[in-house]
Amino acid sequence: MEKRQGNSLPVRELFRPGNMMRANHRSGAMDFAALHSNDSYLSDQRFFTRLAQVLAGLIVFGFLQWALRGFVNPVRTPLYIHAHGVAMLGWLGTIAAQNSLAGSGNLALHRRLGWASLALVLAIVALGTFAGRMALATHRVPPFFTDSYFLALTHVEVAVFALTVMSAIALRRQTQWHRRLMIAATVVLMEPALGRLLPMPLLGQIAGGWIEAALQVGFLGIMARHDLKVLGRVHPATLVGMGLVVAVHALIQVLAGMPIMASYVESIARSSGGA
Repeated sequence: MEKRQGNSLPVRELFRPGNMMRANHRSGAMDFAALHSNDSYLSDQRFFTRLAQVLAGLIVFGFLQWALRGFVNPVRTPLYIHAHGVAMLGWLGTIAAQNSLAGSGNLALHRRLGWASLALVLAIVALGTFAGRMALATHRVPPFFTDSYFLALTHVEVAVFALTVMSAIALRRQTQWHRRLMIAATVVLMEPALGRLLPMPLLGQIAGGWIEAALQVGFLGIMARHDLKVLGRVHPATLVGMGLVVAVHALIQVLAGMPIMASYVESIARSSGGA
């Protein structure tokens, strides 16, 4: 016998033969919800694919125009900076590829690449913090940053990036959270590119930092607008991403003024033989 609820479709029309699903009300409702969730996910995946591509392109453009304007000498740049750049490019390529794979339905490769990308995340953290310390040791800190601010900047951003990626992986079965947190994690990494697009020598570390935060939140605002259009509300993951951006910049500002950060800077100077 077929069970109906009001004007709902009979069970046999919800679950086609061969699905091996039991036709009871509870399992039927759960499985239909799951199928509907997957349909919704695929229906707007193209937006996230394009957003990831734009985000990756913007970050690459920020660094590329900096080099083309002659502000960096690739030949004299330390090897670990090149390694950090390669890791970052690897991540940007990964976030773009992962969204494309999700959109094409190749979830098996999406999962394999996702687990492999953890090595990139660890490399970005290790190389980012190392580059920050070496910039102090070799007196390569930009003149519009204090040493404490720059050290906090290079440590906090990569740490929050990694934690956000780990959270996204932990929530990988909740697609709407997963893909939004991955975008948010990459937006956190926008800051260095924005710093090369903005007139930071004129803005300084405080005003410049908050303008960067506003631009990052604005980028996530594109995702919020999409949420409103598709979901009728801003998804909590989008709000979390915006909150993370603000928290990152606030934490950097606070840490930069703390004695413990000044002591850390002094310890790096002593270990490098500086005064």
